[in-house]
Amino acid sequence: MLYNSFKVLVAFFCVAFPVSAQVTGLGFTDFENSGALEAQEAFSRGILLLHSFEYEDSREAFIEARNIDPEFTMAYWGEAMTYNQPIWMRQQTERGRDALIRLAPDFEGRLSMASTQREKEYLKAVEVLYFGNEDKNKRDVAYERQLGVLSEKYPDDLDAAAFHALSLLGLAHDGRDYKLYMQAAAIAEEVFAQNPQHPGAAHYLIHAYDDPIHAPLGLRAAHVYAGIAPDASHALHMPSHIFSALGMWPEMAAANEESYAASVQWMERKGLKGHSGAYHARQWRAYAYQQLGRYADAEELLNDMMADVRESDSLQFPISYAMMMLSSYFADTNKWDSEFARIELDTENLSPFILANIYFIRGRTAVSDGNEEDARKALSELMKLEDQQNIALLLQHQLKAEVLKLEGNLDGAIELLEEAAKIDSERPLDYGPPEPGKPTHELLGEFYLMANKSDEAIEAFQASLERAPGRSMSYVGLSKAARIGSNEELYQNTITKLKENWKDADPIVIETYLSALMR
Repeated sequence: MLYNSFKVLVAFFCVAFPVSAQVTGLGFTDFENSGALEAQEAFSRGILLLHSFEYEDSREAFIEARNIDPEFTMAYWGEAMTYNQPIWMRQQTERGRDALIRLAPDFEGRLSMASTQREKEYLKAVEVLYFGNEDKNKRDVAYERQLGVLSEKYPDDLDAAAFHALSLLGLAHDGRDYKLYMQAAAIAEEVFAQNPQHPGAAHYLIHAYDDPIHAPLGLRAAHVYAGIAPDASHALHMPSHIFSALGMWPEMAAANEESYAASVQWMERKGLKGHSGAYHARQWRAYAYQQLGRYADAEELLNDMMADVRESDSLQFPISYAMMMLSSYFADTNKWDSEFARIELDTENLSPFILANIYFIRGRTAVSDGNEEDARKALSELMKLEDQQNIALLLQHQLKAEVLKLEGNLDGAIELLEEAAKIDSERPLDYGPPEPGKPTHELLGEFYLMANKSDEAIEAFQASLERAPGRSMSYVGLSKAARIGSNEELYQNTITKLKENWKDADPIVIETYLSALMR
């Protein structure tokens, strides 16, 4: 078998280095392998798509490569890699094992198929990922250690380093872990410095810095990743993770407009009706529009999402995005009298997260109607639920507080929300649109305003903005609290930020909120 040192450069790149934002492609990396020359282009696409989490297309590319060269060891390795999705904590274990078994039925046989010691090391790593301990979390730990050995043994192999960084991110089984994420970032920074066109380096840096504290460190990667891999819809979306964490709403909207368009084109090529990439970009785009005061545009996207729910053969997947969008929409618009609040959905076989949002919306709509009986029925259903992220628990507290307010017990409602705020503060900082849709500290601040507690309200809104920077409704509340508390400097600073968010807002948004704040 001939040995090729092949530069993984997708053939449709117009230039090799550097790549401008206008160049169509997937990125650039070196990945030495012993496959046939005729299979290199397909293998190249597979590696680059894998780094951008385009798992389905990556898998097709690796399969194409092994069909061209049935003895192409690393093409089998690559296919197996597409069944492991560390950031999303998902693994199709049996399918990953099957891909490796197609190379050879046992580990020794697979090792014998590798032409170089480096390829053997890659096979050792993927072996522990799929055939190690029965506990996936323990396999993840063993995999990270094996990749660390591989990367140390071959310090010039930037892909080994990049995959090692990703494996560290995949160890955060209980939520964001700053120590792990910064270890991953340190590795990815080295890769990025040596190859600024490496899609994995930019991608994994964004994930590592994807929270309001570390997001400024990810701006450089965010600004270039879409230009590195503009043919990957996920790469077009990923910069918005940093933009969201910094309250950069026009940039977030634009990134997801591009990502959504690319996802739709992909679905048309595949003959599909729905896809996670399109739903994800639609959800984030709607959230950005809401922060920009473009409620009509957000409502149009929500209508599209609900149409997809009605037409989908598999309800669980699209409805999860629909509920996130609805929850966020109501949190920003407070339109509990809209038709979206009256949507009836079958609750059978839905996850606790989806159910929690459904029951909360039902209960909150009943509160808006003054219907205490229906509100309590929804609360009763909500209190039966629990989930790993405590979303259901926080929604229980929020709905209980609304019911207490309806009963005239504002002090009791505030006490309950103060407890919820403590629970929320103990959760790791997350990324993207907030969950629950209404940040607990923001709601607490609004209740403080009802009780004429401006100092407490200021503190609550500022806490909300620390966890979800740039939120327009937190700015609205903070402006009100600052004016009531005669804090002119804070009032002017906050109004200025709100005006920037809403410089292209719908006229009704300006009339309803901004004009009232400035009178």
